Amino acid sequence: MDLGSRDAFDRMGVLGIEEEFFIVDETGRPTSGTDELVYETEPPAALDGRIDHELFKCTIETQTPLIEDPSNARQELERVRAALVDHAESQGFQIAGAGLHPEARWRELDHTQKPRYKAQLDRIQYPQHRNTTAGLHLHVGVDDPDKAVWVANELRWYAPVLLAVSANSPFWNGYDTGLESARAKIFEGLPNTGMPTAFEDYDAFERFERRMVEDGSIDDRGGLWYDVRPHSGHGSVEMRAPDGQRDPEIVLAFAEYVHALVVDLAERYEDGEPGTEIRRELLDENKWRAIRHGHDATFMTADSGTVSLEEFVDRECERLGVDGLSGVLDRESGATRQRRIHAEEGIDSLCQDLLLSE
Repeated sequence: MDLGSRDAFDRMGVLGIEEEFFIVDETGRPTSGTDELVYETEPPAALDGRIDHELFKCTIETQTPLIEDPSNARQELERVRAALVDHAESQGFQIAGAGLHPEARWRELDHTQKPRYKAQLDRIQYPQHRNTTAGLHLHVGVDDPDKAVWVANELRWYAPVLLAVSANSPFWNGYDTGLESARAKIFEGLPNTGMPTAFEDYDAFERFERRMVEDGSIDDRGGLWYDVRPHSGHGSVEMRAPDGQRDPEIVLAFAEYVHALVVDLAERYEDGEPGTEIRRELLDENKWRAIRHGHDATFMTADSGTVSLEEFVDRECERLGVDGLSGVLDRESGATRQRRIHAEEGIDSLCQDLLLSE
């Protein structure tokens, strides 16, 4: 039975970045390729133990090594991405980055045969069969399990903001959904997703995690797919809200901000600050606003007010001494860019624009 442990929470501030991508053919359309890239060939050293299947054979995940010093995040991220692009090209494939690929038509794509995913398909059925999503997951190590749970509780307020900034999935199954992040809404169709409730402490989280596995609701602890979670295997807090990205600069901006935010929250926990009380329904509403409006979203606050995304990001960047996130917000959003290219140049150009380069 795959469960984590409170003993895993023993390092503060280490960083890990997980990215999900689409394997595409010469036209930029999703194609089955993970057998060749994961199982049938030897990956480059930078990907050894850091590349894996996702649900569809056209989706693949990479992980950076454990990053001790956040200033090394760029080097590690670019090294892993370059190795993935090279590895894919050696087998006749390309790699694309987005929350959803506009030409990923789930009825026409093959699922992986990995036992874990076959079990999920059998258990979940239709919502998992159509789950052609790709996300960005950021881990920050926390050195105490109760602290990690408190930090994860607080991070729920920030998850919709990060989703809004990241919005990069307007198209699904060849259709413009009218949403800025259709990925987030498609993924919410699965069980154990979305905005979690707050946990009193690590013991409460551990009891929940254990019960979900022992009662057969999930196959292992990794089946808790909430937007934010304490990761009892890695000893981290994991932010899972953002859409997948083509541009590494956007990923690095998220990594910079989430790392600074987790460190700040950990210090506030140590100072005895009480947790924020906010209704789960308000958090859900804020997430919907991020899904629907992306960069144009405004959010409900815990004190009956509202705040625009721009105001919130500017305030946070000044407070934490970071600037990457505000730089992302100053740019055209991923969703807007996709719609513009699709309208002006067509689907072939959009597929090419989503490709990763070295």
